[in-house]
Amino acid sequence: MIFGIHAVMEAIQAGKEIDKIVVKREFQSELAGDLFKVLKEREIPLQRVPAERLNRLTRKNHQGVIAFMSAVSYQHLDDILPFVYEQGRHPFIVLLDGVTDVRNFGAIARTCESAGVDALVIPSKGSVSVNADAMKTSAGALHILPVCKEKSIGQAIRYLRDSGVKVVAASEKATDLYTTLHYDTPIALVVGSEDSGISAENLRLCDHIVKIPHFGSIASLNVSVASSILIYEVIRQRMASRTHPGE
Repeated sequence: MIFGIHAVMEAIQAGKEIDKIVVKREFQSELAGDLFKVLKEREIPLQRVPAERLNRLTRKNHQGVIAFMSAVSYQHLDDILPFVYEQGRHPFIVLLDGVTDVRNFGAIARTCESAGVDALVIPSKGSVSVNADAMKTSAGALHILPVCKEKSIGQAIRYLRDSGVKVVAASEKATDLYTTLHYDTPIALVVGSEDSGISAENLRLCDHIVKIPHFGSIASLNVSVASSILIYEVIRQRMASRTHPGE
């Protein structure tokens, strides 16, 4: 954490990776206006909270502002995708829509790194971030796997489709089984939170919607387990077609 308005402003101006900033609810001043303007320009999430919450986070003089730093440097899809294509490989991207549990995030990252996924994509708001708990759950995978923080999952889906990537969403409401599709092409998998799944708007943007069959009484699989099943179906098909998992 970084606390104090001057320290936070300096960190932003120095280009530090910041996940989010919390300010006390009644925070107002000329400097506050400058801070809010910078946060809006750089699309850094801002949350207003009671002063008591800030006091619980630190006993030092936070001046009503605390910034949470990222444990890694985020990347961007428009840097990752051209690099993969230039290597003559089929991109393999995984997108998380609304996933907020850091343990699931870490577990998904671990599977992605093991499977040779090219990047894991999260939105800048309403999502998990790379923190200490996620790092621990990922068993170090988040130190290796590129994580892209994009403005929104919808925007990322549009960019991927325009770049020749087939986007496949996983939803229990689908009619097609996940095994019926061919994945030996440029591919992106989208998974959603366990409570609400992928948003309806993002589902409409995807090329295909598939489901994993289940025969028990529990409504759905844990999102990290479901992600692993889908990821390794891509790998299975690519290996069967005698290509490298990333090709």
